[in-house]
Amino acid sequence: MSAISVHDLTRRFGDFVAVDRLTFEVREGEIFGFLGSNGAGKSTAIRMMCGLLKPSGGTATVGGIDVGRDPEGVKRRIGYMSQRFSLYERLTVDQNIRFFAGIYGLRRDRLETRRRFVLEMSGLQSREHVRAADLAGGWRQRLGLGCAILHEPPIVFLDEPTGGVDPVSRREFWRLIDGLSARGVTVLVTTHYLDEAEHCHRVAIIHGGRLAALGTTAELKRAFHGRTIIEVHAGRPVDAMRLLDDMPDVEKTSVFGTAVHAVVSMKPGEAARTIRERLEGGGVAVTRLGPVEPSLEDVFLDVAERATQ
Repeated sequence: MSAISVHDLTRRFGDFVAVDRLTFEVREGEIFGFLGSNGAGKSTAIRMMCGLLKPSGGTATVGGIDVGRDPEGVKRRIGYMSQRFSLYERLTVDQNIRFFAGIYGLRRDRLETRRRFVLEMSGLQSREHVRAADLAGGWRQRLGLGCAILHEPPIVFLDEPTGGVDPVSRREFWRLIDGLSARGVTVLVTTHYLDEAEHCHRVAIIHGGRLAALGTTAELKRAFHGRTIIEVHAGRPVDAMRLLDDMPDVEKTSVFGTAVHAVVSMKPGEAARTIRERLEGGGVAVTRLGPVEPSLEDVFLDVAERATQ
């Protein structure tokens, strides 16, 4: 059953089309990732689905409620965490929790039960009286998530929730997201971190306001079926890319960490041998070379390139 259903969702700002006819569905209990570069339209789309921004066209149904017809009804059914830290920095941890509990209408026994849940979930039991402004980034994000789900919404929207957070805190934050999904909560999360998208059940790649690809990470990686990716480690990667780009069988090259990825239309063994001969013949010493499985970064770059053609 669909928790979120979007059809031809569009948002224009004057002549600029920020979101262009998005269509997709999110199942109940699913972690659904919005993956795209900055300015791709992810945040604009999520704000429309949350009832914070009126669509210019199309429809979005969230928790069975039409966003265009009843945005306030949608807001009561969801939790929302924005890109920026959305809590009150001058208030303590406990004051923030109680403030949002009042907004959500939580009273007495339920308030105390949910308050304890947020403190335990976020690991802030001993920091109730610390001002939010004095918390480290990872703790702040956990508090923000706790306040967003204080009223136990069935659907949660997280807009780039781990921006600027250290890797350890990011991993812990995703553990919390996995826990929400395990309890049947639907989570739609936007990110530009490719490793985070691997946690999602399905991923939508957004490029230029449009849906460029949709599927599980395994399904998205099948875009490379019939093509080979050769990873090249060489002392002069820029020269390696220049030599490879001149080869007729090389579709494209890209930097991948300290290595170079070359997409070729040859079988793995033949591709590795041909590339090594080309590089060494051009005076570039190869330290390591061989075929690799496509990463989500390879998929993202491939999809983005095809979307602009």
